Amino acid sequence: MAEHIGIVGVSAEGAALCYRTICTDGAELMGRHAHPEVSMHTHPLSEYMRGIETGDWEDVGRLMLSSAQKLAGIGADFIACPDNTVHQSFDWVAERSPLPWLHIAEEVASDAEQRGFKRVGVLGTRYLMEGPVYAMKLSAIGIEHETPEQLERGRINQIIFDELVYGRFTESSRDYFSGVIRRLKDKGCDAVVLGCTEIPLLIGEGDSPLPTLDSTRILARAALRRATR
Repeated sequence: MAEHIGIVGVSAEGAALCYRTICTDGAELMGRHAHPEVSMHTHPLSEYMRGIETGDWEDVGRLMLSSAQKLAGIGADFIACPDNTVHQSFDWVAERSPLPWLHIAEEVASDAEQRGFKRVGVLGTRYLMEGPVYAMKLSAIGIEHETPEQLERGRINQIIFDELVYGRFTESSRDYFSGVIRRLKDKGCDAVVLGCTEIPLLIGEGDSPLPTLDSTRILARAALRRATR
């Protein structure tokens, strides 16, 4: 019997993509129309942003832990959180959680290693690109990483919070991301991490000058493998 997947949502579009991927890809593993039981809890993004913007990662962690406790109460077996930025709170949460968690950057790093990438660009919120989440997980397995220039990081962050989290995906923003990825390629990157869970809704393989590491779908498929192992 498949395990019950708990999703700790943060931003709606990314959480929805993770949920959809689990449900649609589940059929490949379990049969027509089948997927594991899935439950999701989401605090308002505004509550997360208070801690993110002030660097209070313990406050962010308390929200994640609150969701985990609710999911444990309705029978979830483990947790997946399709939000890269809040993984700065992961260690604090994991020590206190009633359930085990998948780590999104570990899953992405493992996928990058399996695909033979040596140096990857990392895109995401400013807090993610300038934080330790991917630097630690990639360097631990010998993969180098690169982030965009400071002005580019600011513009990417603005697009994420003003457009993508609201489900707005424009050609001008798609072109901007493609240009940033092209410059990462020029710096020697052989792949790019789509490290904000909404970015894969804007940029696909056909739009990117580099192979993509779609953090949302990688996490969802890791959750499926765990639930059906």
